[in-house]
Amino acid sequence: MEGYDKYAYEPFAVTVDLAVLTLRAGALHVLLVERGQEPYAGQWALPGGFLLPDESAETAARRELAEETGLDDVSGLHLEQLRTYSEPGRDPRMRVVSVAFTALLPEPPEPRGGGDAAQARWLPYDSARPLAFDHERILADAHERIGGRLENSCVATAFCPPEFTLGELQQVYETVWGTALDRPNFRRKVLATPGFVEPVPGAARLTGGRGKPAALYRAGAATTLHPPLLRPSREGRPA
Repeated sequence: MEGYDKYAYEPFAVTVDLAVLTLRAGALHVLLVERGQEPYAGQWALPGGFLLPDESAETAARRELAEETGLDDVSGLHLEQLRTYSEPGRDPRMRVVSVAFTALLPEPPEPRGGGDAAQARWLPYDSARPLAFDHERILADAHERIGGRLENSCVATAFCPPEFTLGELQQVYETVWGTALDRPNFRRKVLATPGFVEPVPGAARLTGGRGKPAALYRAGAATTLHPPLLRPSREGRPA
């Protein structure tokens, strides 16, 4: 374009970061990599890296995930763009703007470090501190986003066996939300939501103790929840 000087503004880099969460052994885990080079060498961080000139942000996110963790063909991995982080000084090397993505991944494989990542691991969310750069903020934002998805979508059923009890479904909510839910109220809301779950005729499972076997359910046809299944209020009343 005539008269336009592309060098009139100081250049900066664009990166992608990925906050990938899953449930393992009844606890919320996050996928982290150990940085193999400066800055923050040896410190845990979210997977990610620099955007190449011919890439979209989502293409770069999937490439970096594959390079740094070995997760290159993950069934059920839907990346959701979280937000853009552009505060000056967030990277000591230069001005860097990051496009962050989040995902909630069922039944994840074990990762392996690669690229500039010394290793990759699923680590418990509650102990995933400290993190390099501003990744603690990104992770907290991702946790909040995932918690919101559970309120408005049926994604929680993906983290249960193909046939599950309502207690197992409730555990998914309690794990992600980090709070206990009232069992009868949770059961009533789930069963009153059209298409959320459907019963498996005649199927039941012992869940421990002396009680009778619990009825089994499978995921229904719905993808969104109407009405939403809201988290407990700030006053501490049960959901």
